[in-house]
Amino acid sequence: MDAKNVHATRDDLAPLFSTEALDGNVISKLKLSDFKGKWVILFFYPSNFTSV
Repeated sequence: MDAKNVHATRDDLAPLFSTEALDGNVISKLKLSDFKGKWVILFFYPSNFTSV
């Protein structure tokens, strides 16, 4: 299957990952597992909000 044709649905589980997040002026490390049992929305944007 072509990866461009794969879409996540509401009940799909996301793979475990870790990343850095900018909260105000603080960069912190996050892991998806930190939010186990909670609803999570992932929202990506450039730090200068050029696409928002």
